[in-house]
Amino acid sequence: MPVFARAGVAFERGEGCWLISDKGERYLDFASGVAVNSLGHAHPHLVEALKRQAETLWHVSNLYTVPEAERLAGRLADASFADVVFFCNSGAEALEASIKLARKHFHAKGEPERYRLITFEGAFHGRTLATIAAGGQQKYLEGFGPKVEGFDQVPFGDLDALKAAIGPETAGVLVEPLQGEGGVRSLPPSTLRAIREICDAEGLLLVVDEVQTGVGRTGTLFAYEHSGIRPDVMAIAKGIGGGFPMGACLATREAADGMTAGVHGSTFGGNPLAMAVGNAVLDVVLAPGFLEHVRRMGLLLKQKLAGVADGHSDVVAEVRGEGLLTGLRCKVPNTEVVAALRDAKLLTVGAGDNVVRLIPPLIVTEAELDEAMERLDRGLSAVEAKLPASARSAAE
Repeated sequence: MPVFARAGVAFERGEGCWLISDKGERYLDFASGVAVNSLGHAHPHLVEALKRQAETLWHVSNLYTVPEAERLAGRLADASFADVVFFCNSGAEALEASIKLARKHFHAKGEPERYRLITFEGAFHGRTLATIAAGGQQKYLEGFGPKVEGFDQVPFGDLDALKAAIGPETAGVLVEPLQGEGGVRSLPPSTLRAIREICDAEGLLLVVDEVQTGVGRTGTLFAYEHSGIRPDVMAIAKGIGGGFPMGACLATREAADGMTAGVHGSTFGGNPLAMAVGNAVLDVVLAPGFLEHVRRMGLLLKQKLAGVADGHSDVVAEVRGEGLLTGLRCKVPNTEVVAALRDAKLLTVGAGDNVVRLIPPLIVTEAELDEAMERLDRGLSAVEAKLPASARSAAE
């Protein structure tokens, strides 16, 4: 179906932070499959784990115990706030599970009227009917009939509006610590702490969407750690599979008290192939020094981006982001910038608020950051060359 606006390039193999096209051209990949390829392409530890598992068992279903799933759930719980984990296949499914969990929690407490979640403008939580309703963006809602009930949206980071939106039907707050699709907009740690306090005072669940920020992307294993809070529920995907499709809903035991046998499920979720890869990803990300490397590269990337942006102020308005999830808010259509950077053999991805995201694999080196900046400079110069003289002189 023609639902994707695909670029006219195809890739036949990848090596770390690089992709090689079917024409033999090398591209520096700062899109990472939209924050999915957390350890780059063809990482040897992930390849070996997948090959080893593929030779023994692919799928048995959740009718039986899956030891690798038990192990991965335990490791995720040990490294986070969570007690229990539900495995699925995507970020949207992880959010669906989180939404259902929040509703079921209050139903189990004898308060079935409490089913609504408060969300924030600019959010992106997935493409299912429930998650597009949670995101609230009209461009994703249009044409799909009545909006799924149960979501109340407030301006991004507006605590007064959040308090005003709480009513007798409110079950919780659903928030991204850093909006990726929404334009690489960071929620200050103090704001996330305040949301946690509001949830505690009102008896609400705090649900965090870390599909894009989780598993090391912002320099800590999960982005909520920057604020020092503990959520009740969290959705992850993308980076935990390193390119293999998987997602997970993590929760405290108390929050998940309504999730009993038969109330939710997944045919493929927690399959041996995905679990082997997920455990292999954690082997790398939790190894001593790895997250320190991400923090160091994230700081360098932000500094280098600021330098390049200063030299192209007629195209770039602002540098945003945390860790290795960064963005350039543009003064020209971001689609033009993404295309020009692709011509310079640097892969990036657009986002809301006219932003271009740079999301390199977590294994990126300083030399590759320098190479990316050279290509970024070249691409932005190409965009500038097409600007009317009046636009260039105004910027100067």
